[in-house]
Amino acid sequence: MSPETAKSLETKTKLLQGALRTLTVQGIAKTSARTVAAAAGVNQALVFYHFGSLNELLAAACRYGAEQRVSRYRDRFATITSLSELLAFGREMHEEERASGYVSLLGQLLAGAQTHESLAPATAAGLDLWITEIEKVLTRVLAQTPFGEFVDPPGLARAVAGSFVGIELYEGVDAEGAGAALDALEQLGRLVAALDDLGPVAQRAVRHHLRRAQR
Repeated sequence: MSPETAKSLETKTKLLQGALRTLTVQGIAKTSARTVAAAAGVNQALVFYHFGSLNELLAAACRYGAEQRVSRYRDRFATITSLSELLAFGREMHEEERASGYVSLLGQLLAGAQTHESLAPATAAGLDLWITEIEKVLTRVLAQTPFGEFVDPPGLARAVAGSFVGIELYEGVDAEGAGAALDALEQLGRLVAALDDLGPVAQRAVRHHLRRAQR
């Protein structure tokens, strides 16, 4: 890599990180090319040189930020062996992401996507990174349960991800209620685990009942 290419990449990374810091600390309403450049420690003109517009920078920052956060957990996702373990890990991850500021950032991106057209697909792409990891876990762990043939892992992954996003935003106005919602999800996971521990005869009965219910 040439020195010029390395310098350009360094500047773009500074702008991406500066955009994420600005969104987290100042919010979407106060995010501008000037405030992002100040946070990045570079000239404001470089926002437009490297990204064309502020909205394009914010869209790129959204994807960049999601990849940075998801990459922290990929190895852990790969070790999960049950739905209850996934939900318990989700709670642990929620606490870490809240402390890191990512929950606040996600709220700003979701709010900004309502008025900044280019942010909507970028925010969705960022969420899809989380959904992909959750779907892998669900496909793996549910295949060994009586529910495997009756559940749509892609749809369920979106439901789980949507639930956690909603709880994260809800926590800002009702921390106790958000905690109760997380408790309920963990209880659901334990219920599924209990059914999974049933013997072969009982599991066949559960599958038979579910097949009849689908008719």
